[in-house]
Amino acid sequence: MRAPMRYVLRIGAILLMVVGAIWILQGLNVLPGSFMTGQIRWAYRGGIAMLAGVVVLVVLRRRSVDRG
Repeated sequence: MRAPMRYVLRIGAILLMVVGAIWILQGLNVLPGSFMTGQIRWAYRGGIAMLAGVVVLVVLRRRSVDRG
């Protein structure tokens, strides 16, 4: 995979993790001010989003390590 594409995927994964964290906080009623506030389903969705971001970062890391 080309280096620019890896950077784009890495930035996308980090943004997905940040958005996931915000969703978790809103779902748990820690970060008020949205229609998501206090709705636990958004905490679950945020956890899934964060997990997806971590998976993308791990896959990118393993591919770069394998190439040496």
